[in-house]
Amino acid sequence: MRRSRVYAKTNCVAKLQKSERGLELEEVAQPRRKGRLRGGNCSCPLGYRCPRMASLRKATAYSKKKVVPYTRVSKKKSKSYIKTVPQQKIVKFAMGNEQMFNNGKLPNILKVVSTEKVQISHNALEACRQFINKKLDKEFSGQYLFKVIPFPHHIQRENKMLTGAGADRMQTGMQLAFGKASGKSAILKPNKRIFFVAVANSKAEIFARKTLRQVKSKLPCKSKILSEIKTT
Repeated sequence: MRRSRVYAKTNCVAKLQKSERGLELEEVAQPRRKGRLRGGNCSCPLGYRCPRMASLRKATAYSKKKVVPYTRVSKKKSKSYIKTVPQQKIVKFAMGNEQMFNNGKLPNILKVVSTEKVQISHNALEACRQFINKKLDKEFSGQYLFKVIPFPHHIQRENKMLTGAGADRMQTGMQLAFGKASGKSAILKPNKRIFFVAVANSKAEIFARKTLRQVKSKLPCKSKILSEIKTT
């Protein structure tokens, strides 16, 4: 089989160059290396790899850190601490049939509870919501109630820096920089509810419990599942 010519191409690498006006980016052609490089693939039509900003920061950078809630938003932009608020990722907070629950036809209740203080990003909550709702809707066809309890009020910040193909091209910045708004999260205390599920019988409860257990790996905290039976 003929050897692939992929690695014979060149690679666009942004190089920082000092000038009178400050730092400028200079594109330098370099041989393309085999394997994955830091920074990932850019949108270049030739498939060259260029440095880029990280799209989403790891949850460990926020989840267990002590933080002051950063939520000050005003209708008057001049009085608002936060000028731009990131878009809300969670589409719905209540799914299923709430009328059946109010009429007492969904007595078996399951709750996912956090056992430690944590920040949960809206990306994680939305990923869990989509997975749980799809499973429950497919199995019970609307005969359930599912709620996402916490609302992500806290606005996370990030000091975004340019990263290149190698460690020598990593931009260094000021320590403890304030940063710009990058996402939203909910700050939870121990024993606070994350998800709420109500189903019709004990057989459905077993399936719902299994579904909630599969979602635990998407959450950045230790959690437990509590069950109760609603009495009219």
